[in-house]
Amino acid sequence: MQFDTAERTMWELVQTYTGRVGYQRGVKSEGLSADPPVIDCSGWTRLLLANAMQAENEAAGHPVFAPSDVEALQAWSDRIIQEIEVRTGFVLEGEEITFHSLPRCATIGLKLGKPSWANNYPRRRGITHVVQVVRRPEDSAPFVSESFGGAVLPGVSLTPLEEWLVQAEPQLRAGEIWAVDPFRLASKN
Repeated sequence: MQFDTAERTMWELVQTYTGRVGYQRGVKSEGLSADPPVIDCSGWTRLLLANAMQAENEAAGHPVFAPSDVEALQAWSDRIIQEIEVRTGFVLEGEEITFHSLPRCATIGLKLGKPSWANNYPRRRGITHVVQVVRRPEDSAPFVSESFGGAVLPGVSLTPLEEWLVQAEPQLRAGEIWAVDPFRLASKN
């Protein structure tokens, strides 16, 4: 099934916010109204997916994606991965994840260390970060869009998928990365 409207919607959001929005843990889409604008990884991924799914529903004129599935993505990074996995029955783990095995617009969760804040908020599989694969409309080239805090250029960024997978090599080898396919949620309807 093609999701051209959903993919285009995510790309438009990426073009609007990449490099213009900072990172702040615990802040969801409401942070885009702040001065300066900020959002965390799960807020960003949820914003991309929810807008894409709603746009696809509107273009089709009927619910391609059930409202309950879209609503379930209003969650932390580990829960987004869990909700999609449970609802679709599909997940790739660790070295199963390659450039060619990933679903077209995969959502990817990673275990990135053991941050102190996770002590109070235990995470399934230890997932502390989530990213979204998006496609450039003119050539379908895959990129990873994420909101990430760090010393260098924190916030919403865009990285070619191949380059991002090289950076994620430690998590791939350690089996601390999981990929799900949010667009498989459409097959339920």
